[in-house]
Amino acid sequence: MVGWLKALVYGAGGMAVVGLAALVALQERLVYVPVLPGLPRAYPIKPSRLRLIYEDVWLRAADGVRLHSWFLRHSPTCRGPTILFFQENAGNIAHRLECVRLMMQRLQCNVFMLSYRGYGESEGYPSQSGITKDAQAALDHLLQRKDIDTSRIVIFGRSLGGAVGAVLAKNNPDKVSALILENTFTSILDMAGIMLPFLRWFIGGSSAKGPKLLNCVVRSPWSTLDVVAEVKQPILFLSGLQDELVPPSHMRMLYDKAVEHNRNCRFVDFLNGMHMDTWISGGDRYWRTIELFLDQYSPEVQSSDASCTSEIADDDKAA
Repeated sequence: MVGWLKALVYGAGGMAVVGLAALVALQERLVYVPVLPGLPRAYPIKPSRLRLIYEDVWLRAADGVRLHSWFLRHSPTCRGPTILFFQENAGNIAHRLECVRLMMQRLQCNVFMLSYRGYGESEGYPSQSGITKDAQAALDHLLQRKDIDTSRIVIFGRSLGGAVGAVLAKNNPDKVSALILENTFTSILDMAGIMLPFLRWFIGGSSAKGPKLLNCVVRSPWSTLDVVAEVKQPILFLSGLQDELVPPSHMRMLYDKAVEHNRNCRFVDFLNGMHMDTWISGGDRYWRTIELFLDQYSPEVQSSDASCTSEIADDDKAA
């Protein structure tokens, strides 16, 4: 009996050591996946394939890393809102073009798509501190443009992009008009406990129980739960209730934390929404929700030439 108990303890200890080693050595590869398995790093398509008006924009982050991005214009005469779009952790911005095309069509907006460092054609290697600098460089670029309404810059972030966007909004309360979060986690610390259940007692975000002894080895904690409590701008939370990667409870926790300090928060869930397809399964209600939010918190300033004429293909207008 004693021997069996020793074996059990040693086995559990061995698993913990292996898990810890993996967490320390491979965490960036677990959090950041610039290249999807079996696919090249290069962009599979460019916006012109979808008949989108765009320009390549090259930026320099504060630490000198060269970044690539796309600025997609709704139409030459439209000065609607500009969405600063932050993608999920896997793949590159080209994989989001179909979503962005529909976003531009439905919301009458411009979209700025940033390639994080180490993703797409951007240089460098991804990290929390680095990507935070990348996001700031993208916003600084937009604020300098003369062809957009800089008072109507709205951040949209999905999954990891929501964590990125929340930090940027917190750091720039007077430069961003609103924040939209979709299927975002409370923190990477909490996600580590989900991905590696045997470490759950030793790792976790601010709401987790246990000693959290391993938090110190996590280099990209992305503690969104703490950040949203400091965001001053209006926030829209879009939650897919069938999310298979980030538990939907994370989005509810983010909302509950934010609304304690910010009355301009709205939470909307979508019964069939999964991690990556809420914008599809949510249908018209999804886009109408965002449209109403933008109308309220990033409204159009009426002028004699304020109307927007779409030049975006509307093949799936009924979608």
